[in-house]
Amino acid sequence: MEMDRRQLADFLRRSRHRLRPREADLPEGRHRRTPGLRREEVAQLAGMSADYVMRLEQARSPQPSTQILAAMARALRLTEDERDHLYLLAGHPPPVGRLAGAHVRPSLQYLLDHLRETPAQLLGDLGDLLAMNALAEALFGCVCTVKGPDRNIIWRWFTDPAVRAAYPPEEHDEHGRQAVADLRAAVARRGTDEASAALLKRLRAASDEFSRLWDEHEVGVRRRSRLRVLHPEVGAIVFDCEVLLTPAEDQRLVVFTPPPGSPGVDALDLLALLGPATAHRSHR
Repeated sequence: MEMDRRQLADFLRRSRHRLRPREADLPEGRHRRTPGLRREEVAQLAGMSADYVMRLEQARSPQPSTQILAAMARALRLTEDERDHLYLLAGHPPPVGRLAGAHVRPSLQYLLDHLRETPAQLLGDLGDLLAMNALAEALFGCVCTVKGPDRNIIWRWFTDPAVRAAYPPEEHDEHGRQAVADLRAAVARRGTDEASAALLKRLRAASDEFSRLWDEHEVGVRRRSRLRVLHPEVGAIVFDCEVLLTPAEDQRLVVFTPPPGSPGVDALDLLALLGPATAHRSHR
């Protein structure tokens, strides 16, 4: 990720000009040429020299550290979106914002409930299964009896043989690699916070396979994939999986659609008629 000095300088200048002194708890004064803050005032609020602020605004500074950026964001009273933009212009990944965690937003739940002809799941970024619709329950099995940290698809993949039984054996290695690569990306975004550190410790202790794959340091956000599910009532179904990320990438809606014209279309119709009561206990 490269620093864009000119855009960074422009954004800092305009952010300083937009901020009114009263918004920064400073006196308005009578002799201001512009309604915004002076460089000296931003420097004082950020705890740095006015000369450094000037060099930033003139695109003459070296790449600022994340500590400098955090101080500038506070001094300029940037919103979370503006702060993230500041970090990206400076060539740094944005800090992790407020994560939704296990809370399912009503709008996402509404969308999930109205996807009646397509299996869909709502997952947290670390693989926690937050919700799913009736067709996904019929396809993958009911997980509502699974509590707490066990309600995680990566944990169950590496610790529960019943989960793997729902997928062709020759595809197990690829599934495991994709899961670990996606988890690696999520952990990096979070900065290895308490939740991700606890999950990693638990997985390493429980699965040598997970530890081996984690140590290979492969990374890749799962956005789309092809998946074959072995259902005991309707047989094998091929799905195209589309992963729709929330802006913060802390929750994702996973939609499973059979390729048009494939046998999976009829199989899914049959599965809808059979309902969740026939679902195998895969806990996917």
